[in-house]
Amino acid sequence: MAPPPLIALEEHFLHPTILSTPSIAQTYSEQLKHVPGLREKLLSLSSLRLQDMDASSISLQILSHAPTPGSPSPSQCVEINDAMASAVRAHPSRFAALACLPMSNPSAAAAELQRCVKDLKFVGALVDNHCNGTFYDGAAYLPFWTAAAELHAPIYLHPTWSDPSTASLYAPALDPETAEQSFSDAATKGMAASAMGWHNTTAIHFLRLYASGLFDKLPNLQIVLGHFGEGLPFYMERINMLSRRWGSFERSFEKVYRENLYITTSGVWGLAPMACILRNTPIERVVFSVDYPFANNADGMKWWGEFEGSGMVTKEQAELIAYGNAERVFGVRAPRR
Repeated sequence: MAPPPLIALEEHFLHPTILSTPSIAQTYSEQLKHVPGLREKLLSLSSLRLQDMDASSISLQILSHAPTPGSPSPSQCVEINDAMASAVRAHPSRFAALACLPMSNPSAAAAELQRCVKDLKFVGALVDNHCNGTFYDGAAYLPFWTAAAELHAPIYLHPTWSDPSTASLYAPALDPETAEQSFSDAATKGMAASAMGWHNTTAIHFLRLYASGLFDKLPNLQIVLGHFGEGLPFYMERINMLSRRWGSFERSFEKVYRENLYITTSGVWGLAPMACILRNTPIERVVFSVDYPFANNADGMKWWGEFEGSGMVTKEQAELIAYGNAERVFGVRAPRR
């Protein structure tokens, strides 16, 4: 049976001027070493990307810029967003885009979001989880969040590398006599980043936004979390119970979870965590994604086939996750075969 149209919405591009920066090249060195063809795929906004999509039946990608520690400058964001806009204009049935924003400057971030949504017709933004260790729950960021809510622009909160101040959390123990490490440098990098660390801090960021009262101030603000919700679905009931101690909120954590959060499947190919999500998350708030090119479209397609064949959802529910929810939330339309 042919798969339904598939919209993938955590699909990354890295601008060549950013990747050529020595500090960014060093940051990505581990992934560039281990993921075949990653450099070429990250840089492509045309034929190579489209070939990969076609080979795995991905109907439409919602493009975003890959994590950039320290935040791109306002002028760099303009350059990045204009490049994605050109790709969308060249392939309007295959691409849409999420804005890259200068989150070190909240007012500039709000202005660039306005430009991207109003002038470039972007469908939201994807921002790094923190900027040099600063999260976005402070008063300085309220104008940015207000702009996002007024524009009806969902904000994808995406993991990025840990701030150096947290390095000790992931550092191995050293033998006092031999100075031998208890585990490898590769394990340190993995724990701090894509194996666990940056998922945890992204989930905590969402809790910070809730604890700040942001969703009471802006009840229609929409946040997207990838990687099966960065672990939040597993803890949702516990967080809902304990967050009652945090202060007085107009809406419970569970209500915000169900009304202000979308969860994507990006890069986590398992049925067990999906079963948890389907038990406590509205089906209308679960969206397919791959995490290309850090994850492989073919692996995403293999998982999709296993999921469709698992009996966990009806055909109609599977279609919502595959494309229907993304079409509704982002105002895009997947090409029909």
